[in-house]
This record gives sequence, structure tokens and C-alpha cells, in this order.
Amino acid sequence: MPLSDTNFVILDVVHSTNNYAMENVHARMAKHGKAYFSTNQIAGKGQRGKVWEAEKGQNIALSIVLEPSMLSIVQQFRLSTVVSLACFNFLSKYAGEETSIKWPNDIYWRDRKAGGVLIENILQGKDWKYSVVGIGININQTIFDPALPNPVSLKQITGKTFDPVELGKELYKSVMEQFNRLTTVPFNGLLDKYNQHLFCKDKQVCLKKEEAVFETIIKGVAENGQLITFDTMESRFDFGEVEWVLVPENNRLV
Repeated sequence: MPLSDTNFVILDVVHSTNNYAMENVHARMAKHGKAYFSTNQIAGKGQRGKVWEAEKGQNIALSIVLEPSMLSIVQQFRLSTVVSLACFNFLSKYAGEETSIKWPNDIYWRDRKAGGVLIENILQGKDWKYSVVGIGININQTIFDPALPNPVSLKQITGKTFDPVELGKELYKSVMEQFNRLTTVPFNGLLDKYNQHLFCKDKQVCLKKEEAVFETIIKGVAENGQLITFDTMESRFDFGEVEWVLVPENNRLV
């Protein structure tokens, strides 16, 4: 879908771009390809109920409405895969080869978090009607909440200042291009690209399941979105089943 002022909406202030997009979908005012960008998101949403904090006018806070009619409900990770690849392609263009995708869909530079994705779905019975893809990318912000373990911005990486709106439009185009590949490219090829850029692939990390902390090696991500690890044997974990604790080689929280 070509970019136009009608499908890329810039909002001055909003609590959450995802909530705003959801409200517009339910009101039948937003369809496939509609995007909402906020210069001041005051109650951004992160994964698992967390808050995504962003300094006014300094970052990308973007939500895109997608209609994944080519996918079934059990194929939700396919959407996450192409969105992650879009974000990776966007950031790595500026941040370079040390960019990676941390399972399931955070965007990292070295061992620091530059961005994250939150996908919320609208289901109707067995039909997957819409998804609202929320993306936050740190662009020009240089001071972060000390409680955040490892944030980083594009300005900190490159030393340059960017126009967040223009980069938001570029990211939007990247997402739409990758989404369209779901119908033109076998998913195995997309998954291979995702795994090629996976954070800590073939490295030893510490994970936590319930109260148990264990060391294991990240081997990849399966077609259904499960994280594949290996220590004494191969294991697979669903999102939310394990937490990242640290990367032993540099003893940093992730």
C-alpha cells in the first residue's frame, strides 16, 4: 500500500497508539494499512503488561492496522516474524551489523534494547480479522529511566540526530513490504532470515523458568514461535514460559 497522508496519521498526544488504533478498527474507521504515529505517547504499552516509556518528540511510537487474512490463528508467529524482520532491516540500515532480533520480537543492538513490538489481535470466532502492530523504537532519546536494564537509542549508537517522523514513515513502508512477502515467499525462507539475525544464537545464556535459573545455548526459533535451546538435551519454550536473565559472557541483564 503506497504511503499517503490518509493512511499515515500523525497524532500530537495519545495515551497509546495501539489503543487508539484498536478504537478506530472497532469503529470501522481503520482498515488494512492504516498507521498511527504519535509524537507524544504518554501511556505506551509493552509486552506482558509492561509500559513503554518514550520522551516526547524523540522516538518512534507507531501502530499499524493489518488484515492477516492469509494466515490462520495458529500461524500468529508468522506475522511476528515479518514484523521483526521489518524492524531489523530498518534499524540495521542505520545501526549496522550488530543489530539483532531478540526472541520473540525485540530489536537489539549489541546487548541493548533499541525497540520492541506489541501485536494485539482481533478475532471473530475462528477468523483472524485484524492485528494492530505497535512498534516503539528509540531514536534521539539519550536519558532513560534508571530502572530500565539496557536501553539504547539510534542517536547513542551513531552520534547523529534523526527526524522521528520521517523514520516512522520509512519503518511503516518496511513493515508493509515484509507483510506482503507472506504471500510471495515461502515462510521457511522468512524464518531462516529471522534465525540468521537471532540475538545470542549459538551462545550460552541464562534463562529462568518459574523459580529455576539454568544455563543453555540458544539454537533458534521454530515455525510455531517456540524458542529452541540445547544443554543436556534439546528443549522448546513458548513465549512467556521462560525469562531471560543474563548473557554469561558479559554478565549483562537482557
